[in-house]
Amino acid sequence: MLSYQHIYHAGNLADVQKHALLAWMLTYLTRKEKPLTYMESHAGRGLYQLDAPEAVKTGEAEAGVERVLTDGILPADHPLLEAIAYLRAKHGAHAYPGSPWIAASLLRVQDTMHFAELHPQERAALDVALKGTGARIRQQDGYDLALSIAPPTPRRGMLLIDPSYEVKTEYARLPGIIAKLHRKWNVGIIALWYPILRDGRHAPMLNALEHQKLPGVLRHEVTFPAARESHGMVGSGMFIVNAPYGVSDEAQRLTESFKSLG
Repeated sequence: MLSYQHIYHAGNLADVQKHALLAWMLTYLTRKEKPLTYMESHAGRGLYQLDAPEAVKTGEAEAGVERVLTDGILPADHPLLEAIAYLRAKHGAHAYPGSPWIAASLLRVQDTMHFAELHPQERAALDVALKGTGARIRQQDGYDLALSIAPPTPRRGMLLIDPSYEVKTEYARLPGIIAKLHRKWNVGIIALWYPILRDGRHAPMLNALEHQKLPGVLRHEVTFPAARESHGMVGSGMFIVNAPYGVSDEAQRLTESFKSLG
């Protein structure tokens, strides 16, 4: 589907959970000098302006990252906050980084980045946002890209799967895709983001994933008030295969931070 544009939801509390864990994991991986590969299946535009009419219309950023920044619920030295500060120094006080920009700001010259984005306007914006970073960007189905690259060179690394879930069959497809990716790339960290919805449509997908007995699994979820009365998302989750050492502690700290938001 090509109708989804994340600008309406950029910087919401789901983004905060996802991006806080992502930034922590990438910072952990870069402690070693060994190069790594980073991939994304649904990259988006990489950089958002939260004063854009689309973001203002939903108010999700105001209730999300802007409240997080105001309330100080994350440690001042958290890599997500450092990425936001770095971005805003370059692009203004209302800028917010998508996951590709976070990755590009934290990774090094010896690391390799692959991004897939099907939406032509989003892909064009991503080209601009990541210009000069050496990222390899393709207007291609993200699952096809990941499966064609796995196992990547370097083998050490991470894949973020962050679909819009506009197509309901996505939930049924993902356990099989992740199992296939793990068979091809058994050392890779595979991080799947998913929404927690009132109707529970995500639950069968998670049951199927957990029955696969994948190694080093971390499942982390946070809940929060719906953005609007009619909004179905009331939380955010990450299912991580081969979760890095220490990320469970970071996840627990994040859970406590979200509790402080009420």
